[in-house]
Amino acid sequence: MNKKSVIISTDPGIDDAVAIALALFSEQLDVKLICPIFGNVSLENTKANTEKLLTLYGKAPRVVLGSHRPLLRKPINASEVHGKTGMDGYSFPEPTISTEQSLTAVAAMHEVVNQTEGKTTLIGIGPLTDIALFIHLYPQDLEKIEQIVVMGGSLGRGNYGVLSEFNFAADPEAAKMVFDSGLAIQVAPMEVGRQAKVMPEVSEKIKELGKIGDMFYQLFSKYRGGSFATGLSMYDALAIGLVLNPEMFEIVNTRVEIETTGALTAGASLIDLKGYLKLPANAEVAISVDPEQFEKWFVESIAKTL
Repeated sequence: MNKKSVIISTDPGIDDAVAIALALFSEQLDVKLICPIFGNVSLENTKANTEKLLTLYGKAPRVVLGSHRPLLRKPINASEVHGKTGMDGYSFPEPTISTEQSLTAVAAMHEVVNQTEGKTTLIGIGPLTDIALFIHLYPQDLEKIEQIVVMGGSLGRGNYGVLSEFNFAADPEAAKMVFDSGLAIQVAPMEVGRQAKVMPEVSEKIKELGKIGDMFYQLFSKYRGGSFATGLSMYDALAIGLVLNPEMFEIVNTRVEIETTGALTAGASLIDLKGYLKLPANAEVAISVDPEQFEKWFVESIAKTL
C-alpha cells in the first residue's frame, strides 16, 4: 500500500500528543516532517515536548523548529489548559531525538515536498504561521500539495475570544493566508472536537494500552479540555481522523473567511453554512462526527502503539 506523505505542524500540548501518535503509528501515513511551533505553550516547550514524545514513541521522523511567534501579533498561549510546560503530569524518558535548528521549518517543508514522490498533505494542529509562510515563500510548490488539513476555527462561539477559536486567534493573518491560498483544505472546527469525547470508561481502556496508553491517561488527568467525569474533548485528533477515517464525519463544502481587522473579533472564522457571503466554497468543513465511530477508531488507533 502506498502511504500518504504528510508534514505535521504542531504545538504539543496534550491533544497534539495524541494526534501525533495516531499519525506515527498509522499504516496509512508516512510522517516525513514534524515542525513544533509556538501555540499552546512557548516554542521552547513545544520543541522539548516533541522530542520527549518521539523518544517515548520510539519514532524518529525529521523534526525542524518552527516559528516562535505569529506573523504580526503578540504571542498568546493556552497554558491554563495544557499546564505550564504543556506536558505536565508524566515523567518522560530523557529525549534521544534532537530538533534541527540550522534551517527554518518552512525551508524544510520545501525540501520534503520536493524530495517526495507524489503529493504531500500538510496537517496543521496549531497556529498556521509556518504553513502560511510556506504558501507565501514557495508558490511553485503548491502543485505538489494534495491538501491542507487543519483543526481550528468554530462554527459559532469561540474558546479564546467571544468568536475566535485558539488556533486561529493565535495567528489570524496566517489562517487567512491559508484559506485564501486556493489549495484543497479540510477543517475540523472546535465544536466537532467537543462531540469527539473520550468518556471515562474509554480512558480506562486506554490506560491499559502499554506505556503510551498509560502516558495518555496520566496526561488526561491534568488536561482541562473536559474532565474524566464528563469526557475529554479530542480536538487535534480530528485532523488525523479527517485524513484516515473521513467516513465518521458529516462534511460540507463551503466558504471560510477569517476576520483579521475586527477590534474584538480577530481570528473569528466565518464558516458560511447558509451562503450569506455569496462567495465560492474554499474548504470542506466537518460539521459533526459520529461519537461511536470516533471512539472505536480512536481506541483501535491507540492500540496500534502496543
